[in-house]
Amino acid sequence: MENTGKVRLEWIDAMRGFTMILVVAYHVALQGFDEEVKLSSSLPFLVLFRMPLFFFISGFLSYRSNADWSFRGLTQMIGKKTRIQIIPTIVFFLAFIAITAPSRFTETIVENFHSPTKGGYWFTLVLLYMFIIYYIYEYLIQKLKIKSYLPYIILWLIAIALYETCYLPHNFYWAYGAPKTNQTGWLYDSSLFQVFLFLHFFLFGNIVHRYWPKVEKMFDCQGIILTIIIIAFLSTGDYLKFHLLKGAWANLSQTLARYSLLTLVFLFFRYYQAYFTKDRKLGKGLQYIGMRTLDIYLLHFMFLPNLPQIGTYFNTNRNNFVIDTTLSIVVAIIVIGFCLLVSNVLRMSPFLKKYLFGRS
Repeated sequence: MENTGKVRLEWIDAMRGFTMILVVAYHVALQGFDEEVKLSSSLPFLVLFRMPLFFFISGFLSYRSNADWSFRGLTQMIGKKTRIQIIPTIVFFLAFIAITAPSRFTETIVENFHSPTKGGYWFTLVLLYMFIIYYIYEYLIQKLKIKSYLPYIILWLIAIALYETCYLPHNFYWAYGAPKTNQTGWLYDSSLFQVFLFLHFFLFGNIVHRYWPKVEKMFDCQGIILTIIIIAFLSTGDYLKFHLLKGAWANLSQTLARYSLLTLVFLFFRYYQAYFTKDRKLGKGLQYIGMRTLDIYLLHFMFLPNLPQIGTYFNTNRNNFVIDTTLSIVVAIIVIGFCLLVSNVLRMSPFLKKYLFGRS
């Protein structure tokens, strides 16, 4: 979740901060306000692209042209990522359960273990899987001295195929949102089901960064932005409202909506990157949040509000997209503020700074 390249792209850090705000806003609405996804006017839209965008950014930042792809370098990278991702996740996961369900501590741990989302703490685990898959794949490509772009495209297409099967349980017996058989339960206990859902976005981000000069030229082609806007409007509209595509084809709308929406956000931050530098208050604030995404993600579950009355109102009074989204974002920013305060306190200890937030 950190940019390890030599040159930082400030607008990428700002975009990562923006995405973190959307992640917290979604949890504020879903868990804090107790809104129902099927009734809310905001949640179905946010859920379309917030996590795909987050994994896209993680994949974008995973590419390093100067990485050491020797076996020693590979093991060092995997070891470092494992320490950064796993230790803090376990610590904050246990702390969260101790705070929210002290009387059912053991039972809650077991329940969350069998859930692919791990009580909300699935992201860092799944991201670790993705880094390991990418590192090993890249290591093999470097050892085989393959210079073509085809291996990366092939892996991306395989990941998309896995993603599509997750939404076709009638055709693929393992593709369920919850364990259905003893044969498929391990996919959920390990959260590998979440890897199938989001790995292709990570790989897409990696490919975009890997071939950035060519991608930039493509984005600058006349009509490309208009085309993406049209695809985003049609696919998002069909997925959320029109439902013209039926059966197995219905997931095509969702897939196109996710890719087009995350691409539009990416292009927006690139096009207006002058507004997201450290010289601008907006850019400085978003970058600061973007640099602390791990801290915020691990802490924010502990500061979510308990206001089901708001969710009842929005569930009853639908079609309040602007008010619903704005309120969720405002509360999310307040929650993020508390997370950053606690993070700064914990970071005063060099030991906690290293083992809870991966900073030496």
